[in-house]
Amino acid sequence: MRVGTVDAVVPEQENHQTNNNNDMDVQIVEVDQADGNMALTTEEREHKDYIRSLFETVLLMGKQNVSLEGRNCKVPEGIYTPDNFQALLEYRINSGDDVLRRRFELLAVNQEYCSRLQQEQILEVCESCIREEVLREVWSSQFFSIMCEDAVDLAGEEQIPVFIRHIDNTYSLREEFIGFLPCVADAEVLAINFLLTLTEKWGLNMEFCRGMSCNASRKYSAKMKVVASRLLQKYPEATYTLSSNCALNLWLSKSTPVPGVSVVLGILDDISLFFQSSAQLQEELKNTINSLFQDNVEKGSELIELLKSDWASRHDAFEMIVTLLHSLIACLDKVSCDNSCRWDAKISSHAFILSSAMTDFDFVVTIVILKNALSFTRAFGKNLQGSSSDVFSAANSLTAVLHALNEVMDNIEVYHEFWFEEATNLAGKLHIPVKLPGQFRECNMQHDLTSENFYKDALSIPTVQHIIQGLKDLFSEQHLKALKCLSLVPAVMGQLKFSTSEEHNADKYKSDLPNPDTLSAELHCWRVKWKHRGKDVELPTNLFESLQLPDIKFFPNVQAVLKVLSALPIFKMENKCDTSRKRLSFYIEKTPREQRSSHLAFLNVNYDTKHDLDLMVDTYLKAVESKDKLDSIPQHTDIAEEV
Repeated sequence: MRVGTVDAVVPEQENHQTNNNNDMDVQIVEVDQADGNMALTTEEREHKDYIRSLFETVLLMGKQNVSLEGRNCKVPEGIYTPDNFQALLEYRINSGDDVLRRRFELLAVNQEYCSRLQQEQILEVCESCIREEVLREVWSSQFFSIMCEDAVDLAGEEQIPVFIRHIDNTYSLREEFIGFLPCVADAEVLAINFLLTLTEKWGLNMEFCRGMSCNASRKYSAKMKVVASRLLQKYPEATYTLSSNCALNLWLSKSTPVPGVSVVLGILDDISLFFQSSAQLQEELKNTINSLFQDNVEKGSELIELLKSDWASRHDAFEMIVTLLHSLIACLDKVSCDNSCRWDAKISSHAFILSSAMTDFDFVVTIVILKNALSFTRAFGKNLQGSSSDVFSAANSLTAVLHALNEVMDNIEVYHEFWFEEATNLAGKLHIPVKLPGQFRECNMQHDLTSENFYKDALSIPTVQHIIQGLKDLFSEQHLKALKCLSLVPAVMGQLKFSTSEEHNADKYKSDLPNPDTLSAELHCWRVKWKHRGKDVELPTNLFESLQLPDIKFFPNVQAVLKVLSALPIFKMENKCDTSRKRLSFYIEKTPREQRSSHLAFLNVNYDTKHDLDLMVDTYLKAVESKDKLDSIPQHTDIAEEV
């Protein structure tokens, strides 16, 4: 049985199918399983079966999200307490696993069956082998994009989740989780580690990377911008884009260089999670909204319906929070001040903390200014998450959006005056005093500094400047060319009356085409095919429908462009293939911070990926054998040093 190499479509990729790990040099090797088994002695066979049992147990724990350690509490010194891994091994022994029984029956009662180091090595091999299975189709499908999400806390260490997006052999979009990247303080070091991890450790040929997105909070946005910049410098064929999973306005606000904005975003997430945690709390909020919107029942019903979704991640989240502010505060106050014992102390105290944060003028003025400043990109961002026709329209409207924002910047004093007046009126309705933030009130050397002028310089100006620069950085000329290639989608062609010339934009991917010399003629035939279609033939509405057409193979250049475009992070996943992302979110949400593990998280997210258990065992045994040989080599002292 030949394992570990892939007959890929792209020969260059074959040199990148080696997985390396920091603690243990793990390499996927070729093993003749039949011959290998025949050559084993009884002792070697039993040892291999023992290792296989360990792997089976670790894989089970990864799939079921069971921590290897188990208990959180500190065990007093001198008291032996078995962890989850050892407990499962004992269960297997009691269930009739003779290999494990013979292995451990001579050990002391309180002795560990498997050391922490060995567990870590097994996890590394499991992750390495499963990642190779995940990446097999990536290697054969040729083009892909890299997507980085906001850092998560894994047992006290910040790690960046990395996903890969590609079109598989059935022309379906796939998005897979391929691992974590540890955060480091220095942005340049992070960029170097990122590229080394992708190429040397994970075996990706970045020459075929066509897109990248980074969805990072303010804490890491500047660093990830450096990472993206270094990647694009080395691989200019990759296009930096927004992720379809993140609303443009949310992306812009998360990277705004104003501390108060980060605080507001944290409060919004906390509010959303607070009400999602209990059906009783949701019902209380619903009743509060109905009470306050008695004069506009339709609006109240609409808001209640929107609250059932992940509203804090919507493109109009700030508009919603401004509209709902009175209802949210009133509901939180009811919960925190309730004397009927309906809510436990934890919920009541949490409600009090949230209400206090939302009744601070700094919070009110920040959400109002963000709502107004981001109103100029709201429709644009919504289109980016819409249909292919919507995205194409957005690409052609960017100039108008930037023009409007520049006009705001040129007249910021006038705009800020209106925005600040709206904030003070809203605060007045809620009996919130208008004042400077606490730290500025105490050390304010300019006694004539007003709240209005302070927030103009500290919030309005930097926010609008950031939005303008953010759009320019994100929507480069190459990015816009890629978006305008959507005119190849038949529905978009029809909307434009089949009068477009796609060749200029498709030139961006000329080096990726199988027959670039025939591109012009092929595009003409593609247009004619759809323009003169039968009356009962519907136009495909998106990239994926177009790729699934039976006769797409007769248009190889069009097929190639559509395939590359489909892998770009910005395009909406029409076939709901974001399972890996949802699994990772569920793992982070349901696993206590101190029990999270990058290896176990990877196994849990990719639990349904096929794997070759024998390959894992052989890889582990060969790696351990190689390490033992290296450790046994005598370390000779340099003669010059001895002298």
